[in-house]
Amino acid sequence: MGGVEDDEPASKRLKLASGRLTGLSNGSSLTESIVGSRDLMARPPQSEGDKEVLGSKGVIKRVEFVRIIAKALHSLGYKKSCAHLEEESGIPLHSSAVDLFMQQVLNGNWDESVVTLHNIGLKDENIVKSASFLILEQKFFELLDGDNIVDALKTLRTEIAPLCINNGRICELSSCIISSTRCDSVGSSNQDNGRIKPRSKLLEELQKLLPPTVIIPESRLEHLVEQALTLQRDACFFHNSLDKEMSLYSDHQCGRDQIPSRILQILEAHSDEVWFLQFSHNGKYLASSSNDRSAIIWEIDVNGGVSLKHRLSGHQKPVSSVSWSPNDHQLLTCGMEEVVRRWDVSSGECLQVYEKVGLGLVSCGWFPDGKWIFSGINDKSICMWELDGKEVECWKGQKTLKISDLEITSDGKQIISMCRPTAILLLDREAKAERVIEEDQTITSFSLSRDNRFLLVNLLNQEIHLWSIDGNIRLVAKYKGHRRTRFVIRSCFGGLEQAFIACGSEDSQV
Repeated sequence: MGGVEDDEPASKRLKLASGRLTGLSNGSSLTESIVGSRDLMARPPQSEGDKEVLGSKGVIKRVEFVRIIAKALHSLGYKKSCAHLEEESGIPLHSSAVDLFMQQVLNGNWDESVVTLHNIGLKDENIVKSASFLILEQKFFELLDGDNIVDALKTLRTEIAPLCINNGRICELSSCIISSTRCDSVGSSNQDNGRIKPRSKLLEELQKLLPPTVIIPESRLEHLVEQALTLQRDACFFHNSLDKEMSLYSDHQCGRDQIPSRILQILEAHSDEVWFLQFSHNGKYLASSSNDRSAIIWEIDVNGGVSLKHRLSGHQKPVSSVSWSPNDHQLLTCGMEEVVRRWDVSSGECLQVYEKVGLGLVSCGWFPDGKWIFSGINDKSICMWELDGKEVECWKGQKTLKISDLEITSDGKQIISMCRPTAILLLDREAKAERVIEEDQTITSFSLSRDNRFLLVNLLNQEIHLWSIDGNIRLVAKYKGHRRTRFVIRSCFGGLEQAFIACGSEDSQV
């Protein structure tokens, strides 16, 4: 492990290891000095269990495995348990030279620590120089802080500069000799006392610099366990559970029952075809719109049961879509080429009607801050209103079709609409720029992911296309299997982190 030989009796191991790094977190020194070496500590006779490799695959090195466990115990504060493990296994967490080096850094024995650094078996001279630079830089700042300018200058000239690395930093250090104000800006940014970093912080930086075979990185065991859990989660075909539900006691695997597959309730309050459904952001309500010229707000109880809360009547034509306000206190409903109405969810009262004389509104939506609403118009324009009905802005031209979905990204910057039968427009409101998704087939509907990165597009030829709109527009995947001959079929993102795609079908399947 790159250490020096050890002649220290094993009886001293427990006492030394239990207090070895008490200065790591707060920079305080240890009361016991660590001297000598202990790579040849006493170990029990080798048994059949003391194999060089562990596990059924034979890829886990026993020494590495034990050292990582010891490091985890020490980091968790179980220093006695760490020492017992080292004693019983005969495998030290660090070589005696490394322990001595770490102690010297915490005690501020700079010259001795640089000497020890050269004796811990590092083969890469660049690492030795970089570590020496960090140590001597700390020495330089502490000398300056003690007004020992002559020795600080000597350290810079005779110890730091001859390393011949990081010349830009050396120039910055030189400026500290001239100006104390300049020195404050040169020092480390995360310091508790002016320009001087705590010695424990210096030790953390050195640990990151030195090879992991010499000093095991912090939280290495936690990283390996998290990596294993992440791989299991990513390989889980039906994964649809919270990460906190994953356990170390068994391999993770979600079953098919994690995906909704049973009918829990049938809602039958509409008297004609249901055209649109949307849950509120908080999941407490469901809104539906219908060819019967009404919309319904449904309430969901704590057990998942759904009951009718309000029937919203007043439209003279079928209600083609609905849209929840960001705080779920209000709901927009859009009549088919008619008007948009804004409703109070608590009372079911109509608060405002939005219309354009001689024209019909075909879609509706909210801006993310809830201060404005927007709608597609059947003259192919998109308009924005204040809540009181005052028109704020209108984008003319071929922006939307008569029957069109309409979305806005959560940052309010992009409006997304169907601008042609085979094209979707992404309109950047601030940059006044337009991007277009071109399809070969007629588009029937689309859906925007919650993170604004993806767009699901349903086509007339019974295909669903997944587009990435984050950065350069590109087609990610195609999905087939649903049936569509007469009606508008919609798809949506679902599941935790929207990892699944669901779609209706005219064969009564999802």
